[in-house]
Amino acid sequence: MTETTIYDDSDADLSVLEGATVAMIGYGNQGRSQALNLRDSGVEVVVGNRGDEYRERIEDDGFEALSIADAAERGDVICLLIPDEVAPDVFDAEIEPGLEEGNTVYVSHGYNLTYDLLQPPETTDVVLVAPRMGGWAVRELYESGEGFPSVLAVEQDYTGDAKAIALAMAKGIGSTQAGVVEGTADMETKIDLLSEQALLPIMMAAMTTKFEVEVAHGIPPEIVMSELYLSYEMAEIFEEMAERGYLGQLPFHSRTSQYGQLSRFDQFDAEPLREFYEEQLQGIDNGSFAREWSAEQDLDRPGLKRLYKKYRESAFFEAERETMERLDFGAEDGT
Repeated sequence: MTETTIYDDSDADLSVLEGATVAMIGYGNQGRSQALNLRDSGVEVVVGNRGDEYRERIEDDGFEALSIADAAERGDVICLLIPDEVAPDVFDAEIEPGLEEGNTVYVSHGYNLTYDLLQPPETTDVVLVAPRMGGWAVRELYESGEGFPSVLAVEQDYTGDAKAIALAMAKGIGSTQAGVVEGTADMETKIDLLSEQALLPIMMAAMTTKFEVEVAHGIPPEIVMSELYLSYEMAEIFEEMAERGYLGQLPFHSRTSQYGQLSRFDQFDAEPLREFYEEQLQGIDNGSFAREWSAEQDLDRPGLKRLYKKYRESAFFEAERETMERLDFGAEDGT
């Protein structure tokens, strides 16, 4: 394996963005946080968004709420931070006509680049800076000075300055404080989709199966759900894992727990999991998932709606809702 390049604050120069305007297209979780962080770093930012519920928030945050086309035309770096499924059409219709030679197209998810759904002109730079966390944390960790990791990629370097611009953007949003890992858009797409299509489904299958087994053995659903995640114990464990590593956080558990976890992990047959990961990865690599999802969207997402209905009515999620209500955990399901 070749050594991975990781950049920090000393590798990035915000002066690269002096005199440039960053056009933030989209003001959802990532768009808002990155726009605020860049502005607080001294970067000139304009925001383009459709006339939706975010417009008032844009103005409340002190930005002028521009149309997408107007913002893109003003921008030297155009940040496309709107949902993957609408980004290509918006780019073609409202952004590309206003692009100038030497502009930079910036994304925070590789999906549309990986599957050639987004095709910026050859006379532009194309870069990716992908924070490895949600938008709320991007803002919170910037304000705390801790920073957060991101994947950085240069997909097209027309000007010869694409990496310097990408690093300056990463520094502006606060990521080089923690470290930015150089990769490619395809790598970012792969790790993101494989987490969504394999890791999280495996976790959900493990939890629902544990629930079924324990309830079948006479344990009340409220006790089962509290132990799974509603008590926040699992969230605390994952937070400590992020801070100290898995083995580093184990001493916070009892020795009974430490032995149980490591000995049964050692005995666990991971081969079926490996096969499942490989199967999902094949669908990511050959584009079959992307085609499936595009077809699903064209039909107004009937499969996704069916799956929501199916699982809302399942015993597991009914127990989740009832436990949250009876033990005053969290808030009602808003999905």
